[in-house]
Amino acid sequence: MLEGCVPWPQEFAKRYRELGLWRNITLFDMLEESAAKWPDRVALTAGGEGITYAQLVEGSKRLAGGLHRLGLKPLDRVVFQIHNSAAFVIAFFALMRIGVIPVMALPPHRQNEIRHFLKFSGAVGYLIPDQVRGFDYRIMAGEMAAEIPTLRHILVAGAAKPGQTSLNDLMAGNDPPPAFRPDPSEVALMLLSGGTTALPKLIPRTHNDYVLNARLAGEACQFGTDTVYMAVLPLAHNYSLACPGMLAVFAHGGRVVVSPGHDPDAIFGLVEKERVTIIPAAVPLIASWVNSDIPKKYDLSSLRLVQNGGARLSTELRVKLRAHLGCLTQEDYGTAEGLINLTRFDDPLEVQLTSSGQPICDQDEIKVLDANGLDVPDGEPGELAVRGPYTIRGYYNNPAANAKSFTPDGFYKMGDVVRKQGRVIYAEGRKGDLINRGGEKISVDEIENLILKHPAVKAVALVAMSDPIYGEKACAFATLKDEAKLSFQELSQFLLAQGIAKFKLPERLEVLDEFPVSPAGKILRRTLRDMIEAKLAEEKGNQK
Repeated sequence: MLEGCVPWPQEFAKRYRELGLWRNITLFDMLEESAAKWPDRVALTAGGEGITYAQLVEGSKRLAGGLHRLGLKPLDRVVFQIHNSAAFVIAFFALMRIGVIPVMALPPHRQNEIRHFLKFSGAVGYLIPDQVRGFDYRIMAGEMAAEIPTLRHILVAGAAKPGQTSLNDLMAGNDPPPAFRPDPSEVALMLLSGGTTALPKLIPRTHNDYVLNARLAGEACQFGTDTVYMAVLPLAHNYSLACPGMLAVFAHGGRVVVSPGHDPDAIFGLVEKERVTIIPAAVPLIASWVNSDIPKKYDLSSLRLVQNGGARLSTELRVKLRAHLGCLTQEDYGTAEGLINLTRFDDPLEVQLTSSGQPICDQDEIKVLDANGLDVPDGEPGELAVRGPYTIRGYYNNPAANAKSFTPDGFYKMGDVVRKQGRVIYAEGRKGDLINRGGEKISVDEIENLILKHPAVKAVALVAMSDPIYGEKACAFATLKDEAKLSFQELSQFLLAQGIAKFKLPERLEVLDEFPVSPAGKILRRTLRDMIEAKLAEEKGNQK
């Protein structure tokens, strides 16, 4: 593998090949297989235009030839920040064709993050759109090029500025791609770790493991040629890329529809027009949809499934979403480092409504560990650890993070507190999301689920706030439905009426107009903790 990456041990790689899990094909090979079966089927709808499987392969080859002529070569890294569009898909597969490794940045990332990705990966290229929602990426790219001598190529999906190269011009050259075929065991792309407290680590995913990831996730979601998948969240995120994501859609002969934005009317108007069958979403979007009049305005009869990923969807919201939109819900819980768990359509209803699903592969080895790294019995909380054919063995060029996150025998410690029943996972939040009130542990997930039952609450996040006596207490941040009001006393009485222990009660309520969210749609709990700590400090200062 690429220098700085940790390969699977030989005995594991041999077993995964013998079991047929690693097929020794590249991601581009996977697309070509589908194009051979369904050349004239529309693979992608973006901006109202349809692109067939044959056209997608041909366009990607043309761009691959242009990138090769420009001087990009196998194992070069490029930071890839193209927004959801046809250009994203074509450029992604062009890189897969020639073995250039994209570092999958998200559209909202700015100078601080992009600088880190460029320098840390040793990238020689930076792929961007020209302008999106009033932001000119070309200007930021110019700043990066002036700072980083190794950055030789600014590649623009759209109109390029002087010294930059338009992807359209590269495609117009009609250069043939090189005869070279990437090794399927080699790194195909680098994802970003999901932490919100520091700059992300780089996650190297190989062709073999990512093809498996996409294929099995698609099978668990029953993808087929009738699947019409709407991309609302960034395609560069692991969730939308391969869990099951666009790659699973292409592996199974379906169609990807690119949403023009997050506006509910734009999304559901397109659901009606394109007969969308599945939408992957996240908690903030779902919370807004269940409190909307969307079903009265649009024909949603094609919609079979809404998925939730990024953070656990409460049972309350799963029930509301099913009733409101008239479709199934599916919990999609996992990590960009590998393991994906999905609830299944034939699971008992209780499992569908309360669990975080089970692994998509029989060879996913899962453990729940205590603070000493020992297995805990089923039903007991602990940290989830995993080893398997699509879970990495180490971050890129990061021995310190590897020593902290991986066990000596190769299990990745996810940092999530879960309970396990057999192979069914019940996620309870990040390790830091358990609030320790003077030794009494408060489950964030449990209390949030209860608060969501209040008729005034649209969405909620419970975080720890510091306390000089107890160490930590719980603070509830909430957004409310239109015209609704909720006092701290009303919330406390409501929760006590549900029979919870008094120590679990939030000891403060903060009402927001909207939550701060990450580029991937997750509520930024660290930001909420910083907000409440700043308020506490201000109030303490005013008391002096």
